[in-house]
Amino acid sequence: PPSWPSHVQYINAPRYHPSVPGPVRSFLISGTNPAPQKTPISGPSTSLVRVRYITEPSHPARGQNGLFAVRKILPRSHIIDYIGEVHCQDRADSDYDLSLFRSADGDNVGVDASIMGNEARFVNDYRGIRSKPNAVFVESRTSQGELRMSIWSSKDPIQKGDEILVSYGKSWWRSR
Repeated sequence: PPSWPSHVQYINAPRYHPSVPGPVRSFLISGTNPAPQKTPISGPSTSLVRVRYITEPSHPARGQNGLFAVRKILPRSHIIDYIGEVHCQDRADSDYDLSLFRSADGDNVGVDASIMGNEARFVNDYRGIRSKPNAVFVESRTSQGELRMSIWSSKDPIQKGDEILVSYGKSWWRSR
């Protein structure tokens, strides 16, 4: 994409790190999840978003990038999958690592977009920008069965040009 940072490899499908055990990888790629799922997602929706450099002086991420709606996004709509390196390692130093799955055997699976990822890596936290998030992280499976972390709009529509904002969660902020 235009203005993509040179230190981040752009990918549009997850990459699996060798730390993901074979049975866990099989479950992630094609297994069925026993928990109820939202409507299966069909693939990336990058036509809904664009990455924009933030220049507003009052914005907490001024001088960085954000994720913005290219057109109106209806309530409870799939926006984009959070794509990165799927791993089973401790990556406490990464600001781009999301928890994807915790197996009964104790394997913790994350998706890290610090060195490779897609536009979703630029989604910012709502704090200091809006009174509440306009999007949420949702674990769901693609139509091909792959487990992904995705960004969905919340109960209100997102207007064209609005920044897409989620809650990183209290534990994310406590660790900083």
